[in-house]
Amino acid sequence: MFSPKIKLRPLALLLAALMGSAELPAQGQNASEGPTEEDYYQMVTLPVPEGVLLEVGGLAVMPNGKLAVSTRRGDVYIIENPYMKNGSQPHYQHFATGLHEILGLAYKDGDLYMAQRGELTKLVDRNHDGKADRYETVYAWPLSGHYHEYSFGPKIGPDGSMYVTGNVAFGNIEWWRGESRVPWRGWTMRITPDGKMEPFATGMRSPCGIGIYDGQLFYSDNQGDWMGSGFVMHVEKGDFAGHPAGLRWANRPESPVKLNTEQVYARVDPRMAKPGEKPIKPENDRNDKGTPFFALEQELPAVKTPAVWLPHSILGISTSEIVTDQTNGGFGPFAGQMLIGDQGQSKITRVFMEKVNGQYQGAAFSFREGFQSGVLRMAFGNDGSLFVGETNRGWGSAGTKAYGLQRLVWTGKMPFEMKAVRATPDGFEIEFTAAVDKKTAGNPASYQVTSFIYKYHPVYGSPVINDQVCAVKGVKVSGDGLKARLVVDGLRERYVHEVKAFGVRSGNSLPLLHNTAYYTLNNIPAGERLALASTNTGDHSAHGGMTMTTSNDNTAATAGSANAGGLKAAPTSAKRLTAMPADWGGKADQTVIIGTEPGLKFDKNEITVKAGSKIKWTFNNDDDMPHNCVVVLPGQAVPVGELAMNLGIKGQELNYIPETPKVLYHTRLMEPGNAESIYFTAPSTPGEYTYVCTVPGHAYVMQGTLKVTK
Repeated sequence: MFSPKIKLRPLALLLAALMGSAELPAQGQNASEGPTEEDYYQMVTLPVPEGVLLEVGGLAVMPNGKLAVSTRRGDVYIIENPYMKNGSQPHYQHFATGLHEILGLAYKDGDLYMAQRGELTKLVDRNHDGKADRYETVYAWPLSGHYHEYSFGPKIGPDGSMYVTGNVAFGNIEWWRGESRVPWRGWTMRITPDGKMEPFATGMRSPCGIGIYDGQLFYSDNQGDWMGSGFVMHVEKGDFAGHPAGLRWANRPESPVKLNTEQVYARVDPRMAKPGEKPIKPENDRNDKGTPFFALEQELPAVKTPAVWLPHSILGISTSEIVTDQTNGGFGPFAGQMLIGDQGQSKITRVFMEKVNGQYQGAAFSFREGFQSGVLRMAFGNDGSLFVGETNRGWGSAGTKAYGLQRLVWTGKMPFEMKAVRATPDGFEIEFTAAVDKKTAGNPASYQVTSFIYKYHPVYGSPVINDQVCAVKGVKVSGDGLKARLVVDGLRERYVHEVKAFGVRSGNSLPLLHNTAYYTLNNIPAGERLALASTNTGDHSAHGGMTMTTSNDNTAATAGSANAGGLKAAPTSAKRLTAMPADWGGKADQTVIIGTEPGLKFDKNEITVKAGSKIKWTFNNDDDMPHNCVVVLPGQAVPVGELAMNLGIKGQELNYIPETPKVLYHTRLMEPGNAESIYFTAPSTPGEYTYVCTVPGHAYVMQGTLKVTK
């Protein structure tokens, strides 16, 4: 279902680390130790009765304050006193059972609605004894039986209709493309309470996150084939979101989508076969410039581009629930903004949305991480706290527990954050939650802006392409110290703009809790531009010609300017020799062949080699997502995985291989269906080393032991 997993932490922004080692500290806040997320938003874990496997698939808060919870194992519980008032324990009532992987839950007019694998179901408690005594099929859709055909929802629209989304299956072992094997997989369906279904939009791959914002339907998807990164998209009737599989059914008379697969293929890669013919495996195109998705928008009116991109391995891995903070300040300073869960990262991202020229766009920020399992579902309680339902079975997550139910509670303290980032005709305006120190906030050297985008192609995911630094020419701080307007050169419509404010301090000298925003600039607004003479133009040589690219609050320096290409093969070095060394005499002492299994696993848990022996190591990626295979020092699998995550927007280009002596040998990052052999001499010191996949988040679960014996 989900894309590669990751664990993010707010990391220190230390100039010494920036200019030297890539091994940034594992904890801390920006430039100095300071407040942490926990100081502002605390987690309260709800106890779960013995024997209850609460792999949360859906949450719904009922008017009486009780919490309804559905599970992936097909059960529904009603929890009384989920707020644990006065220290008392919650009470679980088993409401329904025997359902099939419930991945959504909604309350409407006294009843519960849920998406099972093959239908939208209504649960009714007619005698009010706390147990469902009627299971009604509202609408059923076809299934092929493929494991990846998850169904999500419903979300209830302003008119009372319900929206359900469906995953595509994985097909064609040759290159792991998503397939819509039966009608309406990869679609959003609009269903009325009386069971009438209207196909609404298509182009979805793994649409786990759906939500209503500003009275409109939004959905989130994550990286995969055709999807360069995660994103949030405004969905309207007739939209095409990017994945071509669902277009198989667009020729049906009830389809509102006026597009076909051939139209998409012709604009992306004419080498691809037409539907019904044997598909041609697309090239990995590692070094080409690539075509962004927005390039299709002008030619194909049905194409809808994301409102906000969630940069892969930084903010978006396995995007899930979308909720809106409607607490009017009861949950902190972000009223009206979106919160988006992430199952793989076990975290929540925050999104500020605005409309420019009639189109949604906005900025995404890190918000809260460290949940005990993968964040799948969220719901605001009646007291303004946020319930977070979690699971990781089969998908893996940064949080190591199999499941969890937690509440996120605002402590009442005001975090120093970028509250919002807005587009202006000549740059961006940053609004802060507290007054800034005007000296640091008014210095252009306190900021950096980098724009980039992703490829649109059949290959799984995309590296960052066409990235370039946009010079911050001037800054003007408002009189009250709550806003800073940046004059920025080189803005590009349809591109993501990484806006860093790493040098800004609050009036009491605190760094920002999260210093990076990712603004998707679909449209540059019209209006008055700032006269540069009215701004502080500062010292533009402050960074000595270095290009800083970042992951969350982490900064790594790379010399030079923009990368105009795509994913580059990892360089051949002593750590990655792809040809047998000449002095081996044409023979290795031992050949190791290792592959993958579903669920983020290698197909071998343990491999034994002799110290100092000559090894040919062949890694076959048989999975449906990219992997690498990295041999590291004993006990260093997770630290190396976290260093790989810290590579930020350059991570995929660098094959998620951090520069560290903890890495001994490695393959490149390989797409599904690819293989590579490397040659190395086993360590001379016996011990238990680890081979690990360092794709963000995989390192927590995708490991094996390399036993080196005398």
